[in-house]
Formats: sequence, structure tokens, C-alpha cells
Amino acid sequence: MTGLDYLWQALTPLNILLALAGVVAGTVIGSLPGLTATMAVAVLVPITFSMEPASALILMGAIYTGAIYGGAYSAILLNTPGTPSAIATTFDGYPMAKQGDGDLAITLACVSSVVGGLVGAAFLLGLAPPLAEVALAFGPVEYFWLAVFGLTLISALSEGNLLKGLIGACFGLLLACIGVAEISADIRFTFGSQVLLGGIETVSALIGLYCIPVMIDLVATPDRHLKVTQKAKGFRLKEALKISWLGKFNLIRSSVIGTLVGILPGAGGSIAGLVAYSEARRSSKRSDSFGTGEPEGIQATESANNATVGGGFIPTLVLGIPGTPPDAVILGALLIQGVRTGPSLFTENGAIVYTFIFGLILATVLMLPAGLIIGRYAYKSIITIPKALLVPTVAFMTMIGTYAIRNSISDVVIMIVLGVVGWFLNRFGFSPSPIVLGLILGRIAEQGFVQAWTIGAATEDLTGMFFGRPISLVIIAFTLISLFYPLIRKRWSTAGGTANAD
Repeated sequence: MTGLDYLWQALTPLNILLALAGVVAGTVIGSLPGLTATMAVAVLVPITFSMEPASALILMGAIYTGAIYGGAYSAILLNTPGTPSAIATTFDGYPMAKQGDGDLAITLACVSSVVGGLVGAAFLLGLAPPLAEVALAFGPVEYFWLAVFGLTLISALSEGNLLKGLIGACFGLLLACIGVAEISADIRFTFGSQVLLGGIETVSALIGLYCIPVMIDLVATPDRHLKVTQKAKGFRLKEALKISWLGKFNLIRSSVIGTLVGILPGAGGSIAGLVAYSEARRSSKRSDSFGTGEPEGIQATESANNATVGGGFIPTLVLGIPGTPPDAVILGALLIQGVRTGPSLFTENGAIVYTFIFGLILATVLMLPAGLIIGRYAYKSIITIPKALLVPTVAFMTMIGTYAIRNSISDVVIMIVLGVVGWFLNRFGFSPSPIVLGLILGRIAEQGFVQAWTIGAATEDLTGMFFGRPISLVIIAFTLISLFYPLIRKRWSTAGGTANAD
């Protein structure tokens, strides 16, 4: 079969219907705090057992890509990421919504998500085998330094206060240490509680730290949640396309970053979004406006986190190593159907994999009209629903979503406690983002550090293990740049102002 044959196979009425249904279902589920992309794919996996492998992959891939985009809705309208990948979307998305441009922010997120998804799928289509080798080059020490890099990024982006950002990240790292240790299985910081043995669940903490403070503020203030314009502006697609064209280099760069981060197993969209956001801010002429409602920030994060969908499938299909948790679910579904992943997949089962890739491209294209329509009604609903109805509804969704993750009422209690703590920390200028990223990256950093230390001690070359590998040195260099760039930039600005005054 040729490439056109695979394309026509993906464009059958059944596959088009599955792609559209998957995108819509994923977008709706991803927009609800607590109902992650992994959960969306896992819940619907049994439906695919009776399907052909290619159709099953198209449905699961469509759900996955829709859920990643859907997380932008609550990030923009409620300042609560629907998925961890949308954390950085809150930085500029919610300020835009508060300024009355929530509809534009949602449309811009949709366009950026489509671009990022297409770039990720294009890499998957054309460069999957060689890019998979990059993932193999990453060992435990590289993952440790990558986690440290992610922590310095989010700290540097903490509303201009580096010290508070670092403190918040350290608090997140402490939360990640609660429960059974990743490698040694030591029990830490449980204080005799059986509830804390499983640690702090990441999505529960995310919901609590982001959503609970917003609900408290909604109850405490008489003003409307979002600014309401006198005249509805509709999709605002023309404005979003113009902004996207002007920021095309930012879109492409962020999409490539998202793809490259996506091929690293365990990295995920949260790191990709932060790296892309940091790079967009560093290279932008309007870097000072980031965090106050800058469209370039939304472009960077949404294109990057959707590019991780295609990027994550590269190690999943070529190496049999899941790039992200949803990829692990999809990999399991493939194994049940008798499809073995690995380097020979593209030759022995080329019809399945190439039909799926074209189906993923189709789902990404369908995400534009579906996302615009769903986003328009989501925006209208949020700005018109009275607070007396909005707050209980959001509170109900957060509790149901938190409980559904592990069927544990204890997670709901932890979510509420962390939410109250987050509200108090917000009063003193501490952003929730460093805390959440510390929790997410803490486990990755700990596992990578302990494994690298063990290998280095066994080979009697600890220094070489941590500082002698080329990829590690590159990541360390980027980490130092990210950490000290705000200070250097501030000093340059001060020196420039003094020179102008003279």
C-alpha cells in the first residue's frame, strides 16, 4: 500500500466519525478538573476491543488529543488547569479572560493546539525511528537534570519573584517525598497515617491548589467572575488567525519543543509547556507583558502540550516505551489486540500504524471546528452563570473528579486542605505553579538521582555520572541560563536605564 492508500483508509466514514466523536469526548472530559486525558482514554478502552486496530488507535488518539486541548478551557476561564499539561496556560489565559478577552483566548488556544498537533503528527509520520533513538540516549541522570531544569523554569516564571518561586518548588518537593519512596520503599513523612502511605496524588493536589482558592475568592467578592462585554464577539477566529500568523515562529518553535520533550518517556506536556513558555518569553519583544494576558504565552503552551501527543507516540510505537501515561493505556490496548510495538511495527504492521497517523492528523484538523463550537458555548456559560450556581457546580466537579482518580475520600480531604493552604500562600504572593511542578517533578528527580547515584557508586565515578555525559551538560547549561536569566536581565535593564539617564 502507498501513502495515499493509508490516507484513504483513514478517511472512511467510520474513521471520520470515530475521530470526531473522540475529539468531542476528549475535549469535554479534559475541560473538567480531575478528569484527565489518561482517565478519558482508560474509561473508553473497552469500547475499542471489538474494533479493528487502526480504528481503535484513531479513536484513542482523538480522545487523547482532545483532552489535552480541553484542559485549556478551565485554565482560561477558571484559572484551574483541566489537565497538568495546561498549567502554563493559566499564566496568560486567565488574565486575558479577566480583561474580557476569554473568547479570544479560547480561540487562540484552539488554533495553537491544532498547529502543535499537526507538527507533532508530522514528526511522528516522517521521523519516528531516528527520534526514538533520542529517547534511548536519556538515562537516569538525564531525567534528574531534566526535572531540575523544569523546576528552575517554573520558579523563574513565578510572577517575577524568583525567591518565592524557589520556596514554592521546594514545598512541592517536600510533598513529593510523602509516602513510600520511589526506589528504596522507605516510608516517609506519614506520621503514622495509613492514608499518606500512597503519597499526595498529583491531580488532587493540582485541583486543590488551583481551584479551591478561586472558589474562595468567588464567594468572598461580589464582583462577576469574568468581565462581560456588552456585545458578544463570537469565535473571534479572524483575530486569532492574525495573531497566530504574526507569531508563527513562536508557534513552530514551541511545537518542535513539545515534540522533542514528548518523545522523552515520563516528561509530558507540563514540562513541554513550561519550556516553550520560557523560551517564548525570553525571545519576545514583549517579555514584560507575559503573565498579564500575553497571547504569545497561550500560543507557546498550547502548541507545545498538543505537540507532545505526536511526540509521545514515537517511543510508544517504535520502542514499546510509553511516552506519557495515556500512551501506556493505549499501548496496553494494542497488546490486547495482538499488535506488538517495536522497530518492526512500521514494516510488519505498516497499514495499521500509518492509517493511525493519518487518522491522528484528521482528528487534529477536526479539533478546530469542534473546539471552536464547544469553546464558544463554554465561554458563554461561564460568564452568564450566576455565582450561586457556578461555585457549587465547580465544587461538585472537583470533588467527583478527585474521588474518581483513586476512589478515595481521603484524596478529597487532602485536596481541600491543600486548597486552603494554597489560598493562604496566594495572599503572601506564592504562586501554586511551582508547588504543583515540584510535586510532579519531585518523583522524577528522586528516581533519576537515586538510580544515577547507585550506578555512579558502583562504577566509582560519581562525578562522571552526573557531570560527564554530553546531554547532561547541555541540560545543566540550560538550567543555569534559566535560573540566572531574570537576574541578568534585570541588571541589564538597570544598567541601560542608568546610561540613558546620564
